[in-house]
Amino acid sequence: MDAVTIAYGLVCILGAAFVRGYSGFGFSLLAVTALSLRLAPAEIVPSIFMMEIAASVHLLPSIWREVHWRAIGMLLIGYTIAVPLGVWLLASMPQAPMKIALGLAVLVSTLLLMRGFALRRMPRASATLATGGASGLLNGAFGIGGPPVILFFFSSPAGDAIGRASIIAFFLATDAIGLVFLAREGLVTQESLVRALVFLPALIAGIWLGAHSFKHSDQASFRKWVLRLLALLALLTFAQGVAGLL
Repeated sequence: MDAVTIAYGLVCILGAAFVRGYSGFGFSLLAVTALSLRLAPAEIVPSIFMMEIAASVHLLPSIWREVHWRAIGMLLIGYTIAVPLGVWLLASMPQAPMKIALGLAVLVSTLLLMRGFALRRMPRASATLATGGASGLLNGAFGIGGPPVILFFFSSPAGDAIGRASIIAFFLATDAIGLVFLAREGLVTQESLVRALVFLPALIAGIWLGAHSFKHSDQASFRKWVLRLLALLALLTFAQGVAGLL
């Protein structure tokens, strides 16, 4: 990486890490979208996975007691079962129209949450497994497995703090699984590790600033901010699908 790319990358990682520290999600899509303007996806994704794991481990001690571990276990079972099907879809189906459909579905769901839609109780085991399956399917096909789980927790009565903590724990597990698959394909290299280490100071600073801001925010403003971020990510996914068609 040249000096301009490093400087640009540090700014991108700092911003994406702030979002991650505050909301518990959004780092991967924001960082990959921004860095892909300067680097190839194959160079970015392994480093992003490493940084995602570092970000989650960094936050885990402070949110351990708030994680809804029973739901996380069921979600991961569904996720693991469905990932191979998502990979098959990646290999056999056109991605652009599916990304457009995904972006629209997430956007509609987010608008419903903005208008006050909420579940009265935590979903049953079958619904939790199905949500994990949807996440695995989308992650295998597009590398975007977050929206079903984010919508799952922020429409449930668990509370915003529990939802944020559980999302962080879920992403830690799925990123570790993803990194294993990338390593098996030979995509985790010394260069990707060096790239992650170069961006590590910006990651730590952004995570700290975001987590500090979360501690001083009220629940209502946090929820509005998260839903706006989710809508932005849905629009980015939709835009990627349209660009693919064009």
